[in-house]
Amino acid sequence: MTKLISHGRVAENRKARYNYAVEDTIEAGIILTGSEVKSLRLGRCTLVEAFAQPEGGELFLVNCHIPAYEGASHFQHEEMRKRKLLLHKKEMERLSGAIARKGMTVIPLSLFFNARGIAKVSLGLAKGKTHGDRRDDIQKRDWQREQARLMRAKG
Repeated sequence: MTKLISHGRVAENRKARYNYAVEDTIEAGIILTGSEVKSLRLGRCTLVEAFAQPEGGELFLVNCHIPAYEGASHFQHEEMRKRKLLLHKKEMERLSGAIARKGMTVIPLSLFFNARGIAKVSLGLAKGKTHGDRRDDIQKRDWQREQARLMRAKG
């Protein structure tokens, strides 16, 4: 018997904070079909190459892979389709304006079910990191680890 997820995290984009400098996060609803929800409840989703794209005054999640649900008969969903995100108008305008600026993008950080069992996406307004930025982050992390070791050694 497989474990169903009624609330909590379904998928996380762990590479997002490595590849992007996330400036702001926002929570959005997502429009799904029945078989997509059932597949998510089984914990099956991939956000690795997904991003949000404005189109006609709305925001869509693109390249999010939700595999087919085996229990569904002929009412199966398309695995890589665009999925509409539900945001307030002001949030949508703010994100669209930020995307229009150079180098900004909206990426999904995680997909989860809230306490009421509704599927939500945590979106990050981000700017792509350069190779040098990533190297600086690694150096900072190593230095913080070294500081922690020195502090523990002193007592």
